[in-house]
Amino acid sequence: MYFIVVKFETLPEYTEAFPQIVREFTESTRAEPGNLFFEWSRSLENPAEYVLVEAFTDEGAGPHVQSEHFAAGLEAMRPCLARTPSIVSRQVDGSGWDAMGELQVG
Repeated sequence: MYFIVVKFETLPEYTEAFPQIVREFTESTRAEPGNLFFEWSRSLENPAEYVLVEAFTDEGAGPHVQSEHFAAGLEAMRPCLARTPSIVSRQVDGSGWDAMGELQVG
């Protein structure tokens, strides 16, 4: 699977509205057959920073970045951002989330 983490720092005037701005992009991506997960979080240290954790099947990553909604989503985000996003993108073994071995509950 392709595992990707991206950090987006927003301009102050877009910070609160950012989840709504990326809503269509998020919904379209989650509907892709190769999408395993696509989850947004907000940084505790920097409230202007949103973190996207996403994964795709090996076959699903290419169609995602070539899709119309991918290009539209990037263009919708561009005016909202304070800087170029930071990314970690790796192909890894697995097909989704696993239970954490070091911390078992119940």
